[in-house]
Amino acid sequence: MPKINGNEIRPNNILEHNGGLWIVAKVSHVKPGKGGAFAQVEMKNLRNGSKLNERFRSADKVEKVRLEQKNQQFLYEADDILTFMDNETYEQVELPSKLLGDKRPFLQDGMVVQIEYYEAEALNVTMPDKVVCVVTETEPAVKGQTAVNSFKPAVLNNNIKINVPPFIEENEKIMVSTETMEYIERA
Repeated sequence: MPKINGNEIRPNNILEHNGGLWIVAKVSHVKPGKGGAFAQVEMKNLRNGSKLNERFRSADKVEKVRLEQKNQQFLYEADDILTFMDNETYEQVELPSKLLGDKRPFLQDGMVVQIEYYEAEALNVTMPDKVVCVVTETEPAVKGQTAVNSFKPAVLNNNIKINVPPFIEENEKIMVSTETMEYIERA
């Protein structure tokens, strides 16, 4: 693995530090009036989710890790274990559903996701940016309600509650952002 200097650390880099794998969330370069400059780095552990703030001087060396990314198709879930299939080798992989976190409800049968591996260990699952969902419950539209940025609550077919524009009705398909969990547009 390549070693980089402390001043070369950038957000979204994966670093091996203190025996763990960390993704860099934020980096701010600080030049105090007295002493040498350093990078203040906020990191999140990829295995257990803990956070760490660390200072790296430009002379400090850290190992930058490159994760292998594979597109894999979701097949089914049993007992909080998600089964995916590699689209190239047709091998099946079982992963715990907690790896997806709060994005788990957006996973749909047959959906292709990107799984990041370090050696043989799956560390992260990246969902598509937007998914199609069906509105199962919402209030009926009120005539004359044309205020800018007015929204109403709605429940989707995956039991997620979001706000939608007033013209959206029940059984309508909409696009939802998996990152922000917000309405994007009609599908």
